[in-house]
Amino acid sequence: MFCKVCVLVMAFLLFVASSFAITADEVNAICRQTKDSSFCSALLDSKPNADLVTLAQYTIDVARVNVTNTIKVINSLISNSSGDPKSKSHYESCLLHFGPEGAINHVDQTQELLKKGDYGGVNVAASAIQTDVDDCISGESPSDPPYPDHSILPKYAATVDLVVQIILVISNRLVH
Repeated sequence: MFCKVCVLVMAFLLFVASSFAITADEVNAICRQTKDSSFCSALLDSKPNADLVTLAQYTIDVARVNVTNTIKVINSLISNSSGDPKSKSHYESCLLHFGPEGAINHVDQTQELLKKGDYGGVNVAASAIQTDVDDCISGESPSDPPYPDHSILPKYAATVDLVVQIILVISNRLVH
């Protein structure tokens, strides 16, 4: 008797938990709002049966990993550019935009705001990450010509940007 009740309770809980998971159509709707819908779909499909908050958390975790890896790349580029003051200056500027006062800090803020249920704040903090990425790659001022960077940094930064786009779309859905 006890086992039958346990099985029924467990089945009910699984049903309730799965009823809040977003559908494939909802994932497609999210991903259509990003620059690279196939990247988005691959990322979100890797976390099946998740609700929007869980997907937001997962995507923030992915952003953290990508920002951390980008910082490692930037540090390596700084080390290897000692003979080129212009590139060293560019990479040092990028480190400021990705480091403790930049993107990694904004990822932490995004995380904290998600935990508080402040989905509008999540959107603002995620937008700050995009600004950090853009300031690194394109420069802080529209009058500044972008540094002609032929390293792997722009590719890493573009990946961070793609992940943050997903966070932005999900946070907009959470607000509504």
